[in-house]
Amino acid sequence: METIQIVLDKRLLDATDQAARRTKRNRSALVRDALREHLLRLEVRAKEERDRQGYSKQPYAPDESLVWEAEAAWPAE
Repeated sequence: METIQIVLDKRLLDATDQAARRTKRNRSALVRDALREHLLRLEVRAKEERDRQGYSKQPYAPDESLVWEAEAAWPAE
C-alpha cells in the first residue's frame, strides 16, 4: 500500500471518524472501502450508459421476444 495525503473539510472528517468508530474500522480502512464502492458504482453506471446507448441505436421490436416464448414455458410434468 502507499500512503497519500487528502484534504477533507471539518464536517466530512468528523463524519468519517464517527463512521469509522461505528463500524470498528480505522479511518484509512473506511476511506479505502468507500472509494472502492464508489469506483464500482461508477463502473456500473458507465456500463449501463453504454448499454442504454446501444439499445437506443437499435430499439426493441414488439415481436422480438416471441421466438423465446416456447423456451419460457414450463415443461409438462
